[in-house]
Amino acid sequence: MADNQGATGAITTVTGTLGAVVGGATRTVGGVTGAAGRGVGDTINNATGTKPVGTGLQALTDGVEGAVGSVAKGVEKASLGRKAW
Repeated sequence: MADNQGATGAITTVTGTLGAVVGGATRTVGGVTGAAGRGVGDTINNATGTKPVGTGLQALTDGVEGAVGSVAKGVEKASLGRKAW
């Protein structure tokens, strides 16, 4: 970003900041989803003894958390003008 001057530099700074904010918020949502799924899955496993249901829910929300994290990383990289994927 140091090489950019004038309008290009300002736009790069704004898009970089916006990308960081969106990426961070997206990552937070993914983390909350993953944590909630693990908690509910543990509760199902412990309360009912039905391991496949609780473990399946945990695996599903862990997958969502991972996918959302990848999207967030791509948004952050793309906002800085780097290859996102």
